[in-house]
Amino acid sequence: MRGRLLAAALLLVACHREAQKPAAPAAPTASSDFESLPSRGAYSGSASCRDCHEKNFDRWSHDWHARALAPADAKSVVGRFSNAHFRGDSSEAWMSRRGDSYVMRTRGREGQLHDYPVSWVIGGKRMQDDVAVMPDGRWQVLPIYFHVTGGGAWVDYNAAKQGRVTPDHPFFWTNFQRTANKECIECHATGVDVRYDRASHRWSTELTDAGVACEACHGPGARHAETKSKSDMIRPDHIDKELALSICGRCHGPHDPLFPLLDGRDQFRPGERYDDRYQALVITDGTARSGEYFADGRPSSSTFEYQALLQSRCYRAGGATCLTCHTAPHAEQHGPNELKRDDASCGGCHANVVAAGKAHTHHDRATCADCHMPKVLSGVLDKFADHSIDVPNARNTIRHGVPNACGVCHAKKPADALAQSIDTWWPSAARRNERRVRLADAIDEKTSASSLGALTAVIGDVTEAPTLRGAIAVLLGQRFPASTSAVVVPLLHDRSDVLRARAIEALGYANARDAADALAPLTNDPAIRVRQGAALVLASFGDARGFDALAKLARDPATTKLVRPHIMLGIAAANRGDFDTATRELDTALTETPYATDALVLLADINARRGNLPHARELLQETLRFDPAHKGALRRLAQ
Repeated sequence: MRGRLLAAALLLVACHREAQKPAAPAAPTASSDFESLPSRGAYSGSASCRDCHEKNFDRWSHDWHARALAPADAKSVVGRFSNAHFRGDSSEAWMSRRGDSYVMRTRGREGQLHDYPVSWVIGGKRMQDDVAVMPDGRWQVLPIYFHVTGGGAWVDYNAAKQGRVTPDHPFFWTNFQRTANKECIECHATGVDVRYDRASHRWSTELTDAGVACEACHGPGARHAETKSKSDMIRPDHIDKELALSICGRCHGPHDPLFPLLDGRDQFRPGERYDDRYQALVITDGTARSGEYFADGRPSSSTFEYQALLQSRCYRAGGATCLTCHTAPHAEQHGPNELKRDDASCGGCHANVVAAGKAHTHHDRATCADCHMPKVLSGVLDKFADHSIDVPNARNTIRHGVPNACGVCHAKKPADALAQSIDTWWPSAARRNERRVRLADAIDEKTSASSLGALTAVIGDVTEAPTLRGAIAVLLGQRFPASTSAVVVPLLHDRSDVLRARAIEALGYANARDAADALAPLTNDPAIRVRQGAALVLASFGDARGFDALAKLARDPATTKLVRPHIMLGIAAANRGDFDTATRELDTALTETPYATDALVLLADINARRGNLPHARELLQETLRFDPAHKGALRRLAQ
């Protein structure tokens, strides 16, 4: 039992999605340090901003950021609800109007048809999701979306992404993965306060503003509203570029937060570093592989703009951020997608190339984005621009099946012919392509058996993006554990906290017990996530230094809201028969993440062993509220 539980805890280092984030070398280690920031104040709401900033407010109100989340009314709903019908492989629905209300009739988990009033809508620029508020306060994303572009149509976007979705699938529309007030509205609303009452099994949700409002980018504004001082408000165009990028990156790329959503005190605020609150999801997702990446490490799906930009030379060498190419949502000059004039942004660093025109492009009317940001990313019925901003690479099309920019317009031309044309017109392209070829050789699962050399080369390349080096270190730990320590231990001293944290994760997957002494000093690292990762991995080795560090994290006011130290301490206490301590630690974790189903099942086991069978059954039933297909809970309830 001990080995199984410790192995399960080690997986929490990488894949417990609600409790993970990276932190920084200079990260504050006390909550008072965070609270000293202007952005740590109280929210006031966009209506307060309008009093002094009427023109900006008016321009913002016509931008899609303002409508990222909206009540389902005639002003916001774009779907056709006039007795519309959709039937697909996974779902069927009937959409209708009833007075001022919008209703979707579809099947619930038990297969019965019900009418679900639409309370909220998410988006509407390209696609709009409809949200029903359930009796227990969950906001569930209904199964059918309205696809706005291309003439408009009802589609099952979920099935298009996941394949056939049955009631036991995590992404069936009534299941917890589709609970919007847990999974979605953090990035679609401002000043979100979501809570769960474990006794009544009810959710409550409060918002300062529906939509991405003023304070989402400028920070809580109550103090600024009182003082009118510019120092009491974050201005993205007047702060460090990394901090400015963090504001956009918070929502423009899936991530794992360090602190759980229900911990309102420790949520990201503008003015903080992204890496102090989140870890960007890059290629690996625990032991699984994200299906949202090409084999060369570029995101293959829309909404990963942050991860893509971090890989680009424009960011790494040129310092480009979102505001390099995009305007603010309230800018006076407000083009489609908040884009500045085509090629104008590129000309800041590449004036000679832009001036060369056709002499460089060898095409009429080609823009920089056509070749360096091709629309090859999937969005169900749309294609989106690649924000990794790289050179066309037909070699990876040949070797790894990765699409290239030239193939967008020349789909029928063989990839080897495209590669030859690229080499002829741009002689330096072959050298530039080497980076992505090496990345694909390292990442592609189809060639994983021969990937050791490429993995090692990427990890050792100090010019490569830390997010990619870190993800590839994890791949090395999972594929070639015997080779991991020698290659990865040096990363424990890297200045990038992202890389240090991922190196720890890699050593954990490799079960590299020989690296314990190298890991131990990182339990005092300035970065919270690094400290937590080192403690968890050491504890998984059975090293007492890890358990001491976990206990310190659990007691420290700045880190007591972290969930995984409490879970690991609970597991360790259960293993040695100290059920009082195990219960206390697991209950602490479940207060912050009541949906941590494995912790619920472990707590049920402890109660059953102590003879409290009614409470054990309650905990197992609670597990099924969050995961109706949880095999462990179902098996125990059937006994």
